[in-house]
Amino acid sequence: MSSAPTREVARRVFAREFNDAGYTFKESDDERAPVYLLLPTGERANRVFVVGTLTEKEDVGEDSEYWRGRVVDPTGTFFVYAGQYQPEAASVLRDVEAPAYVAIAGKPRTYETDDGSINVSIRPESISVVSAETRDRWVVETAERTMDRIEAFDDETNEYARMAKEQYELPVSRYKQEVLTALESLDDSEALEADAA
Repeated sequence: MSSAPTREVARRVFAREFNDAGYTFKESDDERAPVYLLLPTGERANRVFVVGTLTEKEDVGEDSEYWRGRVVDPTGTFFVYAGQYQPEAASVLRDVEAPAYVAIAGKPRTYETDDGSINVSIRPESISVVSAETRDRWVVETAERTMDRIEAFDDETNEYARMAKEQYELPVSRYKQEVLTALESLDDSEALEADAA
C-alpha cells in the first residue's frame, strides 16, 4: 500500500453554512496533520468546492499582488484570497472580468477579527470560469450533499455531528431552509431566461 498522502475530498457547501463555521481542529498531533473546518451540519472539511458569481475583485496587497474576490451563491458570499503562493488562482482573479461564474477548489481559512468574531475565507488551489449550467448543477449537488448531512445529523455514531452540537448553537433546520432557497433560485433564473427568450 502506498504511503503517499491522498488529497482530501473537497466538500460542497453553501456560503451561509460555510460562513457560520468557525471551529477548526486537527485529528492528530503531527504538525503536518490536516486542519479541518467543522461544518455546522456535522462534517469536517479540509478542502471545499464552491461555484458562484464572482461579483468583484480587488488587489489588496501592499508589497505584492494579493487578490480578494467576492463570490456569491444563492445563500450568501464567499471571500477568496490568492497571492504569490497561489499563482494560478491569483492570475485568474487578475484576468477575469466580473461578473463571471467561477468554480473554486480550495482550503478553508479562519481568522479572528479585532472584535473577537471568526471570519472564514477560502485559499484557492484552483479557480476556473464556468458556465451557468455548471453553476446550476453545483447548486443541485450541494443541496443534495447538505441534505445528506442534515439527515445524518442525529445519528449517534456521527462524531462530527456531536462536535457540531457542542461547538455551534445553531439549529440544523436553518440549512434546510438554505437548501430550499438555493433550489428556488434556480427556478427563478430559469423563469427569467424563459421571459427573456
